[in-house]
Amino acid sequence: MRPNRFLQLLKTRGPLSAKTISVELGMTGEGARQQLIKLTEEGLIKATSISNGVGRPMQIYELTEHGNTYFPNNHAELSVELLNAIKDELGEEALGLVLITREKQAVKRYMEVLKDYQGLENILKSYTAIRCIEGYMAECIKESDHVYTLLENHCPIGAASSACSGFCHSDMRILQQILGENVQIIQDHTIAKGQRVCSYTITRLQY
Repeated sequence: MRPNRFLQLLKTRGPLSAKTISVELGMTGEGARQQLIKLTEEGLIKATSISNGVGRPMQIYELTEHGNTYFPNNHAELSVELLNAIKDELGEEALGLVLITREKQAVKRYMEVLKDYQGLENILKSYTAIRCIEGYMAECIKESDHVYTLLENHCPIGAASSACSGFCHSDMRILQQILGENVQIIQDHTIAKGQRVCSYTITRLQY
């Protein structure tokens, strides 16, 4: 089932108040609250009261585990079963070889699409668009002329990444090969470790 725009917003922005949600979606406050109540009753979102020390506590809404299932997971259970089978039957070394093969194929696929783009910003924007198509709900934010933040609000291979941390390291190596040696990449957050988003700080070293 395709997630509605309330779920999309909470997925990409994290916990938000009803007022912020209504503004972001261009709705009346009452209309937004009615939909939030409905989604809460369906178990897709939950509300948490936060006190700011003055007046009534503020209600903050966020996705539940059930709400997150509305986003693609690329057959999570099967992926984990296959990874465990490779590790148990063939060992960690064989699993490493599988990841290396995946890296090579991914780099080749991305480079074919990105070959006509020049400059870090253009390459990052195009890479972000590809990742969105793949289900990562990616965003690229320009912090300065030389620094960018890459956000991935969803991990369609999240279950596999949680079962095998090598996937996160592999994605870093893939991105590094795409962007080249003159770019430093730091992974700040990881969904596989229970954080809301995967985020990378990307800095051009020579300019």
